[in-house]
Amino acid sequence: MTLEFVEYPDREMLSLSLANRIAGQLAQHLRTNPTASLCVPGGTTPGPVFDTLSGSDLDWSQVSVILNDERWVDGEHVRSNSRLLHRHLLTGNAAAASYIDLYTGDARPEDASERLSAAIRPLLPLTVLLLGMGTDMHTASLFPGSDETALALMPDAPLVMAVRSVKDEPRITLTAPALQKAIHTHLMITGADKRAALERAQAMDPKDAPIRAFLGDITVHWAE
Repeated sequence: MTLEFVEYPDREMLSLSLANRIAGQLAQHLRTNPTASLCVPGGTTPGPVFDTLSGSDLDWSQVSVILNDERWVDGEHVRSNSRLLHRHLLTGNAAAASYIDLYTGDARPEDASERLSAAIRPLLPLTVLLLGMGTDMHTASLFPGSDETALALMPDAPLVMAVRSVKDEPRITLTAPALQKAIHTHLMITGADKRAALERAQAMDPKDAPIRAFLGDITVHWAE
């Protein structure tokens, strides 16, 4: 179990290098396997990675893409992670990828959990997992100190869970059993605050610092 920390001179270099590394790992996997899976975070931070990755020359038709988590909103909603993904990753060459949308249109995320778990199971173990992290040490929609996070970190948790312990829209998130056994795991963070938060997390209980549950074999990519 090794944590590799890679520091870049700037965010542009981080984005280019990380995109190339992910593309290489997907391509390598596809040389000996019929399909590959890529699981990525939402938000604006990974946008430049996606912009580069979308043009990568690999057989995207054999790649399934899924988000780490999603707000329970329509795909055209301004706060939808899926909306950003379609604009930055699922375009160009990567438009040929299969996309598993975590938002199903059901009235409640709880109504979709079992169906989504069944859709995700064939993708496991994930080929490449890219995580983000907040300054509160949350990742995906696993937030510090919540009962939902404690359940989602259990080895027998369902692969997908609804999340209600947030002030804004309800969410749906992949859980530890879906995320922990990826073949390649990367964490992208920027700024001094997140670097300090990551250092704190390494000595904390995962229930209080959820990113800690994924700091096994992982490569951390950081720039100021």
